[in-house]
Amino acid sequence: MIGTIELVLGLLLAVAGLALLARKLQIAYPILFVIGGLLLGFVPGLPVLHVDPQLVFVLFLPPLLYPAAFFTPWREFRSNLSPILWLAIGLVLFTTVVVAWFAHWFIGFPLAAGFVLGAIISPPDAIAATAITQTLRVPRRIIAILDGESLVNDATSFTTYRFAVAAAVTGAFSLAEAGTMFVVVVIGGIIVGLAVGLVAASVQRRLDDPPVQTTLSLLTPYVAYLAAESVHVSGVLAVVVTGLYMGWRSPEVLTSRMRLVAHSVWGMVGFILNGLIFILIGLQLPEVVHNLSGRTLSEAVWLAVLVMVLIVVVRILWFFAATYIRRMTSRAFRNPAPALPWRHLALMSWAGMRGVDSLAAALALPFVTHKGTPFPERGLIVFLTFSVILGTLVLQGLSLSPLIRRLRIADDRSLDEEERQARLQANQAALSRITEIEKSRALDKGAILRVRSEYEDRIHQLTAHEEGKAETKLSLFTPEYDELLKEGLGEERRMILHLRNERVINDNVLRRIQRDIDLAEVRLHGEGDLGM
Repeated sequence: MIGTIELVLGLLLAVAGLALLARKLQIAYPILFVIGGLLLGFVPGLPVLHVDPQLVFVLFLPPLLYPAAFFTPWREFRSNLSPILWLAIGLVLFTTVVVAWFAHWFIGFPLAAGFVLGAIISPPDAIAATAITQTLRVPRRIIAILDGESLVNDATSFTTYRFAVAAAVTGAFSLAEAGTMFVVVVIGGIIVGLAVGLVAASVQRRLDDPPVQTTLSLLTPYVAYLAAESVHVSGVLAVVVTGLYMGWRSPEVLTSRMRLVAHSVWGMVGFILNGLIFILIGLQLPEVVHNLSGRTLSEAVWLAVLVMVLIVVVRILWFFAATYIRRMTSRAFRNPAPALPWRHLALMSWAGMRGVDSLAAALALPFVTHKGTPFPERGLIVFLTFSVILGTLVLQGLSLSPLIRRLRIADDRSLDEEERQARLQANQAALSRITEIEKSRALDKGAILRVRSEYEDRIHQLTAHEEGKAETKLSLFTPEYDELLKEGLGEERRMILHLRNERVINDNVLRRIQRDIDLAEVRLHGEGDLGM
């Protein structure tokens, strides 16, 4: 019999193996995680892991939502706030209502259970969207809207989910009370998120101890979520707001050492939690299939196909209809909204992948009502949720790249030009500062010459990077310089390892020198944003 410890270790091994396979196949890893979870769920002898439903939200959602919000560009988020809200609020509520009535009239769900299903599967997932869209070369406004939608829509869906679950459990529901509470929990979540962000930024600014700061960083989303939930407002929105605020303030309040350390830690945390939650649902599938409320597996699969088609069609219709209405409204108020080409609308309407958030919500459903009876259609709701996630991730996730080529959508590469201009101005400012210091203080001429020559070479390369060469990778130095530096760093690494093996230096000296070489290689390879 496989014990809990062995099972958890096996799941972690499965996460690592599936991630390697995803990279080799050049597939976004959530797609293979969900397929792997499905296959593992039917391996004979594997026990079913029963997770406390109330712990799912606390354990998984805060640390997964927080980094997604942290790395969301605030400028693009703010400039596209109108379409983001149309999707994050309007589309989520519309999809929830449509799915609820479909589940009620066609499947036979109680209306409250239908709203539970609608609230669970209505929001596209922030983690899935980021993991899949980050590999796509499309105009950045598309990515900004999709990422912004998947962040904010959780507040709408989980607030609706909370009221729907309460109605299913207690049998009581008031539309007026729900509407009032929706406003309260949203505004309250924003306030709590800002408060936690202000405190977190204030504390981080006063510290210069990466292990302690990283620990506090890992606790920040949990503090935001639990603080909001304790006063009965949106914990999800509090986490998102805290992440957005800390992402904006991090360049000012975090040290470089902290950013280097925290990036790796957060990357590992997100990777493990993503893999575990996708595989966890797969392990529960045999039991879910066994408890389909008297329905056969073929009937459940057929219902899952219908539900998935329904939410895809609803999203496509909403995108084009709501965009037209929004443009008409903007003209009426003499504030015309920036028009999106129909090809961009078609792509975004197809990119509605469901993922971790929906899984967590489905797993967190209570098993019984207040009367002690089984929660209505819980097994089928979990099965339909997993099926929708599987279908949207695999079908839509894998078809995005061919669709982009079919629609002839190309990256506007505006970020590359912004990066070039920012690097150029930063290096020019640094060179000017070096000149001022040279005039005001008597310093070693050799040191000044070395620093000045490096900045002058950077400015030369950035200036020479013409728009006609936009397809080439932006680099601070020439390819020949990069190649020589790479060879030099490799030889440094081989030499210090040789000295350690010959016992000329000890391991502590090796690690100190190796760290400098590692940092130089990170800089050479141009790794992405560091920090959390």
